[in-house]
Amino acid sequence: MTGSFITFEGPDGAGKTTQLTLLAEHLRRRGHAVRLTREPGGTPLSDKIRSLLLDPSHSEMDARTEALLYMASRAQHVAEVIGPGLARGEVILCDRFADSTVVYQGAARRLAKQELLAINRFATGGLIPDLTILLDCDAVRLTGRRKSRGGQDRIEREAEAFHDNVRQGFLDLAAAEPERIKLVAAEGSVTDVHNAIVKLVEEFLRRRGKREDQ
Repeated sequence: MTGSFITFEGPDGAGKTTQLTLLAEHLRRRGHAVRLTREPGGTPLSDKIRSLLLDPSHSEMDARTEALLYMASRAQHVAEVIGPGLARGEVILCDRFADSTVVYQGAARRLAKQELLAINRFATGGLIPDLTILLDCDAVRLTGRRKSRGGQDRIEREAEAFHDNVRQGFLDLAAAEPERIKLVAAEGSVTDVHNAIVKLVEEFLRRRGKREDQ
């Protein structure tokens, strides 16, 4: 694989979608072949699984069922979109990936982290993002942003304690993997956050380019 796999993570309300779109536009202007995608979803089959996962009417969904559905969606996503895109040399920008599973189903749902990681390795063939941008801001602001969206999906409707655990889970991951996961404060203006992300991504791509030239 010769492309670059960059994921965006963070609690609901951190502004990932906006920043992903801005970064994709920035990189395309600089001549990169960019594919913007998301999880759960990214393929027709994965999007159908997404609709099951996020439908508020499925409030009875067991945590293990939830985890396995995410993994099934991801397996198809990697096989159909991410893997082939990387093989073509594209920059893949993905809204959520395996870190979300470790946090939402692990830290928040209390499923065993090592079991989740083992199933994820099977689903992805061991694929790990080259760079992860973690957007974070204070809990009060995150709550306000979630509520301002209007209709909320099944995950967004979880109690505040759940979302607090999600946020802390992401911060714990960033502390454990500082080389891959870069924490970006999402409390400033959209432009300020975008500029901080661009700086991190361009530095990553420069380093990657130098390694490939050697």
